[in-house]
Amino acid sequence: MAGIYKEVWEKEVVKGFTTGIEDTFLDGAKDKSRYVTGDDESQVIHSTYFGAEPDVLINNTTYPIAIQELNGSDIPISLDKYQTKATPVTDDELYALAYDKIKEVKDSHADALIRNRLKKAAHALGPQSHDASHPVLLTTGAIQNGRKRLTWNDVILMCRAYAEAGIDIGGFRFLLCPAHKYDLLEAEPAMFKQYADFKKGIITQQLGLEFREFANNPYYEVAAKTKKSFAALPTDGDMQASLIFPIEKVAKASGITKMYYSEAKTDPLNQRNLVNFRNYFIAMPMISAGFGAIVSDVA
Repeated sequence: MAGIYKEVWEKEVVKGFTTGIEDTFLDGAKDKSRYVTGDDESQVIHSTYFGAEPDVLINNTTYPIAIQELNGSDIPISLDKYQTKATPVTDDELYALAYDKIKEVKDSHADALIRNRLKKAAHALGPQSHDASHPVLLTTGAIQNGRKRLTWNDVILMCRAYAEAGIDIGGFRFLLCPAHKYDLLEAEPAMFKQYADFKKGIITQQLGLEFREFANNPYYEVAAKTKKSFAALPTDGDMQASLIFPIEKVAKASGITKMYYSEAKTDPLNQRNLVNFRNYFIAMPMISAGFGAIVSDVA
């Protein structure tokens, strides 16, 4: 069979997505991919699939039990479209079924897509601004390099803020930015020895929270406690945040993955094949309450 083994390339990239998000902060998020609809140019999922819950009756004595609709307002949510820039590929690689020939290009494109999907997901999980149901707190530790360090007391204050809002932190994930990770580990070496996962180099459990780390957490404008837009570069007065969220209230959905290519025979000047990929994906909160952040305060 002559021609491009397009389905094999696409399948291998999708496989890379599956392994690429293992052991990341999206572990345990509900996968709603089966509800994605649309075509090559637009992929959507409806908001009704993102977590409406029924009321629970305790010791009910009234029958028949009332009927409760869960549909609410159905809002179509567009998945983010991710596209890689094209990579030149030899004829031998383009037309081969040998996985070692496909692997190098496939891995580079899949890894780039995964990094950007995770970065966008982390941004979506940070609250836009501070209020009681999704607190944005500032660190209070000693000054280091123009910022106040994160302390364990800051973590306790966040837990207290949730308690005061009536939010149970059971099943919550604390996603540390790099600076905050080292703040905590340096503050309590004994705690590090007790709770650290030495294979991954992160704290795994403390104060009822599961700790993870991620280098590309969103930035906040410290004075206003407001999140910077996804594409905005940090400026003076902006600091990176650690995020706190209920992982069971996070949903993700992946749409189609498509390979694009141009063959060398259609490019007489350069005589090269070009390959790139498109993928649709979204990760976001299913509810608004409970998603919080701790931001490094400026010195």
